[in-house]
Amino acid sequence: MKKTILITGGAGFIGSHVVRLFVKKYPEYTIVNLDKLTYAGNLENLMDIKESSNYIFEKGDIVNQEYIIKLFHKYNFNGVIHLAAESHVDRSITNPMQFIKTNVVGTVNLLNAAKNLWKDNTNNKLFYHISTDEVYGSLGEFGLFLETTPYDPKSPYSASKASSDHFVRAYGNTYNLPFVISNCSNNYGPNQFPEKLLPLFINNIKNNKPLPVYGNGDFTRDWLYVIDHAIAIDKIYHEGRKGETYNIGGFNEWKNIDLIKVLCRQMDTAIGNKKGTAEKLITYVKDRPGHDKRYAIDANKLKNELGWQPTLQFEEGLIKTINWYLENEKWMNNITSGDYQNYYKEQYG
Repeated sequence: MKKTILITGGAGFIGSHVVRLFVKKYPEYTIVNLDKLTYAGNLENLMDIKESSNYIFEKGDIVNQEYIIKLFHKYNFNGVIHLAAESHVDRSITNPMQFIKTNVVGTVNLLNAAKNLWKDNTNNKLFYHISTDEVYGSLGEFGLFLETTPYDPKSPYSASKASSDHFVRAYGNTYNLPFVISNCSNNYGPNQFPEKLLPLFINNIKNNKPLPVYGNGDFTRDWLYVIDHAIAIDKIYHEGRKGETYNIGGFNEWKNIDLIKVLCRQMDTAIGNKKGTAEKLITYVKDRPGHDKRYAIDANKLKNELGWQPTLQFEEGLIKTINWYLENEKWMNNITSGDYQNYYKEQYG
């Protein structure tokens, strides 16, 4: 069936992998990638598909209500996969209002546009909202986040995402808007903006710079390879039950400091360092406010209902990730220098 699907935030880290998967796997679909191209949106992530006949890029801001309404009428979307979001916890502590505007107001603008466009016919329509495990708050030493775990966000970022989740469900209940939500764990892999832990530390080790570790590094996260996440999104979009929530996790818990030490060892091997060189760069810094102790996802609902599970063991995924950043030095240099923004200025003024 022919479809026209809007993917928001499609030039970002996770979004670019979702766009690529859908463009290549579904040539009968038209994929419209909407991205504001802020610091984390990078069209270099999609150079390999930019000329595809079923791919369209639109530069725009989901906070602009008038623009979003016009966009929905222009393309008459059958579906929305909503990934556009401010996502960095540290930035949310510094500037919470930006997170409220993008993550809450922007989401509601999309919901309103979809509701109004689909009001007479919701057959084969779907609003798929991508969220985070951080909405659940922090776990103790034991236990896992289930889809039924009560929300307990601890940072402005997670509070804004929790709010957007609630709005999606409210529109489903109030207006019968067909929706599905997924909450994912920490992603890693190619094309991630280098203020996030793994690309930041890969780049710092390569350049012999300190590796800043919050507190004592005793914080636990579940890690998911980004391409496995994109495959899960595909599964949920096409086979998930409407009105449901699915947790997406890697079945892969690591304490930050343990993960960092594995990364150091693999980087020493990859770049020919003497054993133990990278680990000497670890520098403990003051913990950030509201730092959640532990996240851990139970993804068995997704596994049992839709047959999805991660394809990579973490060490294998980490090696693939390291190799990608080392082989794509120009991409990293363009990001860290800010040169990647010049392309946007040339194209869009």
